[in-house]
Amino acid sequence: MKETIFIKGAWENNLKKVSLSIPKYKLVVLTGPSGSGKSTLAMDTLQRECQRQYLDSMGMMANAISKPKVEFIRGLSPSISVGQHVTNRNPRSTVGTVTEIYKYIRFIFARLGEQVCTSCNMSIPASFEPTEEFVEEDEEIDNQIISCPNCHEQQAKLGMLHFSFNKPEGACETCSGLGHVASINEAMVFNPELSLRDGGVASLKGVHRDIQMRILVAAGKHYGFEFDLDLPLKDYDDVQRDLLYYGVESEEFKRHYPNSKPVSGTKFEGVIPSLWRRYKEKEGESGAKEKEGSFFHEQLCPDCLGARLKKEVRQVKVADATISDVSEWSLEDVFKWTNSLQTALPKASHHLLVPIIEDMLTTLQRLIDVGLGYLSLNRQTVSLSGGETQRLRLATILGSALTGVLYILDEPTTGLHAKDTAGLIRVLQELRDLGNTVLVIEHDVEMMRAADHIIDIGPGAGIHGGTVVGEGSLDDLMSNEQSVTGAYLVEECSPSPVRVRREGNGQHITIQQAKLRNVDIPTAFIPLGCLVSVTGVSGSGKSTLVFDILAQGKSKNLAQIGCKEISGLEHIENIVIFDQSPMGRVQRSNVATYTDVFTHLRKLFAGLPEAKERELTSKHFSFNSAGGRCETCQGLGVLSVDMDFLADIEVTCTNCKGKRFTDEVLQVKYEGYSISDLLNMSVEESLPILKSETKISRMIEMLCEVGLGYLQWGQSVKTLSGGEGQRIRLANELSKASKNHTLYLLDEPTTGLHPSDIKLLHALLNRLVCAGNTVIVVEHSLELIRESDWVIDIGPEGGAAGGKLVAEGTPEQVVKVSDSYTGMFLKEVLAEAF
Repeated sequence: MKETIFIKGAWENNLKKVSLSIPKYKLVVLTGPSGSGKSTLAMDTLQRECQRQYLDSMGMMANAISKPKVEFIRGLSPSISVGQHVTNRNPRSTVGTVTEIYKYIRFIFARLGEQVCTSCNMSIPASFEPTEEFVEEDEEIDNQIISCPNCHEQQAKLGMLHFSFNKPEGACETCSGLGHVASINEAMVFNPELSLRDGGVASLKGVHRDIQMRILVAAGKHYGFEFDLDLPLKDYDDVQRDLLYYGVESEEFKRHYPNSKPVSGTKFEGVIPSLWRRYKEKEGESGAKEKEGSFFHEQLCPDCLGARLKKEVRQVKVADATISDVSEWSLEDVFKWTNSLQTALPKASHHLLVPIIEDMLTTLQRLIDVGLGYLSLNRQTVSLSGGETQRLRLATILGSALTGVLYILDEPTTGLHAKDTAGLIRVLQELRDLGNTVLVIEHDVEMMRAADHIIDIGPGAGIHGGTVVGEGSLDDLMSNEQSVTGAYLVEECSPSPVRVRREGNGQHITIQQAKLRNVDIPTAFIPLGCLVSVTGVSGSGKSTLVFDILAQGKSKNLAQIGCKEISGLEHIENIVIFDQSPMGRVQRSNVATYTDVFTHLRKLFAGLPEAKERELTSKHFSFNSAGGRCETCQGLGVLSVDMDFLADIEVTCTNCKGKRFTDEVLQVKYEGYSISDLLNMSVEESLPILKSETKISRMIEMLCEVGLGYLQWGQSVKTLSGGEGQRIRLANELSKASKNHTLYLLDEPTTGLHPSDIKLLHALLNRLVCAGNTVIVVEHSLELIRESDWVIDIGPEGGAAGGKLVAEGTPEQVVKVSDSYTGMFLKEVLAEAF
């Protein structure tokens, strides 16, 4: 029992009384079709029980975490789950700060750097003071004075605080250490041709605009003039304009009425001050509406040019590099520079490097091993994908040297090229060899080959899954007739079918002289009427070419988006983008509301005779408005518990028991089911019940077609992966009938998909192409790449060593290019002789 974790009778969600043993101190892969129950077993059962028992042993609120639906679990260890959800939205958080590499860099520059004299601009050599250990914040150095050997002027010695852009001692004063400055784009906010009532101010909408208009009218009356809501903005006099733009508290407006003060109900804040306030409040949220709506121009700080630090700090050099240089390099280049320090610096300085050099090089090597060597130290963590964030945390965890821990990882190969998977596997094996149990939810075949033990959950998704259909090695699964994973692998070993590549409709898009970030491609050719894959290692420039250059080609100045010319876009009517951005962080948004199925459900229930007898309208069947919802939990079904230093947890509402609505609403039933019952049902389960409702059943069928029939209608979109969110958007698009030629751009649509599900996705993408559209996918999945009509491979490496066009053509043509990493791995899965 000490060598295994034994789970007895797990029946959470779709699990069917699952009992199994998970070997400890091994690398264990949990696989199976999407929605088969892998995450339920690993996260909702195993991880939750580990967390509950840990809190119980600490004498904390163990009862706040509901016990998972399982008879018992024996042999548990303290657990750490490493998911893909980005939690740190702080714009000051960078790759360097979260990995603590930047802390080491600051120490090196504070102790070993050559300052520049502020009087004569000559270099002041480092003094190499002895130190016994690495000090995190060397504040005492900040009070030291040094003398210039050339002009003998004295100045403050720069310490670690001065090299931090998060401290006032070091942050650029113009941008406060953010690296960029913002200004309001008034042309996007104000439309002088329209009145306020007709939408003349883009930032004022809906109920908020109605409230603000009432305050403006009251303010005008208080100051003795009429504020006309129907007057175009261009016809405003100075008083009206200053009131609308700057508000009653502004100097601009006060100059008109120096002796009058506003009273309650007349304190209009002003559109511009309101935008600035909201901008600063949401500064850490990359998806803030003010930024998305282009209400603000963000540009590089004119003083530090994005380096974030003061001038005197940026001038300090170590081994011919400034701290700004090092921050902009890729991690691979930082590794080479760090490795060369002992050679490049005098021996008198080596005692300062000893406390940090080994830890620093080890951390950098781990980051490179998990495929993140192309990232720079100054890359904001908020800009990282879910897969990058997970691998960044994974590399950081290794530095803790914990043992006896159960690590649960959710698809760590997401966004990783086949070339880099081997490095990730080495890191996971290192974590295992420290004496930990590593449980990985994964679909990657290479990860399965490296596993000590594989558990296959299936055989299908949702109600068709929830059982263990195979255990053991990869060979064991292939010999197991019940295993979906094994069946797929057996099929892969069979002779490959003859693939016919579409040549397109004869038209094409050509991008000339693409130069943005690391991308430098003279010409990129994209045939229309085809399924096109854009491939390459992580950080090679795929997303830059597709989403930052091509996707913006119709709407922006070409010079601004990084290319000379894009021809062929005149053949395209619409561009639809399916990226990996979160569907939302609003807890109230769920699968039913996002697909608009909930609107039809509310109308359906409100139209029932029982609802009419009780005088219940569609409003009463909404958990977003008062009337029919449970007011204890505000219709969420759960209550949030503040755990102080731990992450907040959610517990089932004590009043409605998670049903979201009042008893009166719950008594109204359709086919024997209340609206709460339907929200707690999976999409697929609801089809027999709602098949007569045409608008709803059409969406249900489409969601099942894209492989999402296992999702619950009431499931928060916050819990969906980027891949699931993308496929919901795809289902919405497929449900529309479009006769125009549309260009679909997808960012790794196979994320979270089992190989057997990738076939289903390929069929759906083919439907879009066969309907006369063009589909371009940024992709790492070899299973989808090999089915593409055309491949554009970018690389050969990531970061500065990438951005070049390595190969283009059919998959068969790409495998013949010796410099293509994609071609190298694609050759293995094509199963044809070359």
